Parts: sequence; C-alpha cells; structure tokens
Amino acid sequence: MALGGGRRFSREPRGPQIRINHRIRVPEVRVVAEDGSNLGVLTTDQALRRAREVGLDLVEVNPKSNPPVCKILDFGKYKYEEKKKQGEAKRKQTVVEVKEIKIRPKTDDHDIAVKIRAIRRFIESGNKVKVTCRFRGREIMHPQRAQMQLELIVSKIDDIANVEQRPAMEARTMALLVAPKPVVFQRLAAAQRDKKPDDRGDVHSTQNLNFEEEALHEPDDDDDDDDDDDAEGEAEAAEGDKPAADKPAADKPAEAKKPADKA
Repeated sequence: MALGGGRRFSREPRGPQIRINHRIRVPEVRVVAEDGSNLGVLTTDQALRRAREVGLDLVEVNPKSNPPVCKILDFGKYKYEEKKKQGEAKRKQTVVEVKEIKIRPKTDDHDIAVKIRAIRRFIESGNKVKVTCRFRGREIMHPQRAQMQLELIVSKIDDIANVEQRPAMEARTMALLVAPKPVVFQRLAAAQRDKKPDDRGDVHSTQNLNFEEEALHEPDDDDDDDDDDDAEGEAEAAEGDKPAADKPAADKPAEAKKPADKA
C-alpha cells in the first residue's frame, strides 16, 4: 500500500539557541557578575547558586570559548535588548534593488540618451542597474554594435557607477551590470540626516505663521465692529438733521391743522 496524502511540514532551520540556567550542561564556566566584574572559572553549580542568590539568570553568552563564558543577568531584559538591536540594524541597512534597462542593437542615439538618464536616476537612488541588449534574427551576427552601445553607457555613468559585470553574451542577449559608487550612498545618508531637522523646522515655522495670522486678524475684527457702530451713529444723526418738510404728512401733529369754517 502506497503511502500518500499525508500533510508535509517544512521546518525552517533554527538559529543557535541561548542556553540558560540548567540547560548549561558543561561542568565549569567562566562567570561574569551582574556588575561586570569577572568571577573567574567556577563550576556550573556554583555559578547557578550565585545567580539564584541575586535573583537573576545564568546566561551563556559565548559558548565557543573554553570554558564557555556565562553572565549573570536578567534574561528577559537581555532578550528585549537583543531584539531591539536587531531591529535597529535592520532599519539602518540599505536595500539595493536591481533595475533592468532593455535596448536593441537598432536603438538610435536619442533613445540611448534617454536610457542613460534613466540609468543615472536609478543609480543616484542607490540601486544597481542591469542593461540588456537583446538580439533578434540576424542581429546576432553583429554583436559589436551592442558592445559599442554598452561601452558608451559605461562612459556616461563612470562618475557615479562601478562596473560589476562587463558586457558579456548570455544566450541571445548581451548584459552589463553596474552598481553605485560609495559616494552615492554617502550622499543618500547625508540627505536622510538633513531631512529630519528640516521637517521639524517646517512644523515650527507653520505654527508660528498661524499664530501671527491670528494676531493680525483679531484687531481687524475689532476695527470692523467699531466702523459699523460709527456708521450706524452717523446714519441716525443724518436722519435727525432732515427738515420737517421732508417728513410724511402722517407724522404732523393733529393740532397743527386749521378748522375749515373759520374766516
């Protein structure tokens, strides 16, 4: 009966495990105390007893030495600090991508110039560039044309790139691989350092600008209210200065009318 259909598990290779306390099997170890002082070579039982007295762990920090080096410390804090260091190193590492530019032996000079500008842009961003010239049909009979194109590209980017792989035939293609020079990575690192304080400065300047605008607008609003009050007062005064003839007849007092039958 054939065996099959079972679930297969792929285990990832485990890294070196840190041995602590009773997992340390060697008879004697060189012990470093919690304050950094060297306690010398002790038996493993003595080292464990000393770690228990201070309420800490006995951690093997260098298993390859003879005898292994162990340190008395807080293992939880030790793991946290190691993980923090790994994250910091991973954040600072530079990821280099390989960009690919494709050309043909029949590519004219103007298009080659456009490709060169794209290559320079990729390299200045910190990426490697692979330039591939593909042959079709009988173009394979004239590889010198592709050789001339790739050599031209190398001469135009020589100030910022190093050639990692010279132009070489790969099946029906000729490939060239270039990488940024160290000066490019230095410029990128300097630009990244300069970018952080500039961002903070922009935030402060924006806040100051907002405060200044508010301070400028506040007195303008008060002046507008005063102007409105002055305008209303002037309008009332103008109405009071109008002659009585301009007022409608309905506003005249009743006693001002004369009787009609009086001679």
